[in-house]
Amino acid sequence: MSAFVINRKVRLRIGFLFGIAYLVFARPTPGSLLLGLPVALAGLVVRAWAAGHIVKNEQLTMSGPYAHTRNPLYFGSFLIAAGFALAAHWSLLLVVIALFAFIYGPTIEQERTSVSARFPEDYARYEASVPPFVPRLTPWRGQTGGESFSFSLYMRQREWQAGLAFLAASAWLIARSTLGF
Repeated sequence: MSAFVINRKVRLRIGFLFGIAYLVFARPTPGSLLLGLPVALAGLVVRAWAAGHIVKNEQLTMSGPYAHTRNPLYFGSFLIAAGFALAAHWSLLLVVIALFAFIYGPTIEQERTSVSARFPEDYARYEASVPPFVPRLTPWRGQTGGESFSFSLYMRQREWQAGLAFLAASAWLIARSTLGF
């Protein structure tokens, strides 16, 4: 495990700073918006789906998107960042990939260690069948209890804030592209 793990507050601050710089310097075109915004929207949907399934620190969540990837919240965040990068210029995608590997790679490993210690028997089966980041196409059927999406969990996780941020950033980029400011 890497000794370098950036905690959640620092990750959020870094993301916030990059987000502000992005909104100031991005020069999207209608074509780049058509390419990037659907990717970002897909990431938003993945995060929302995951937020409606996870009960953090209480149980090992293996249903919904967690039957496709062990880290759907991070995968959704990656898609959002990648989509907004593509909306500005395809070359920013390389920056997003590098930042995610640097920031989230060690974080994913640290969380794997923590969750596997908390749920050792279930996690061993789960880890052997579900990839850590890039989702498998078909859901893993080995999980116990196929919990369905919970809107109250989604709201409790405050994931709706990501939806508002997506709408605001998209509106800003569309205005920049069409009005040229």
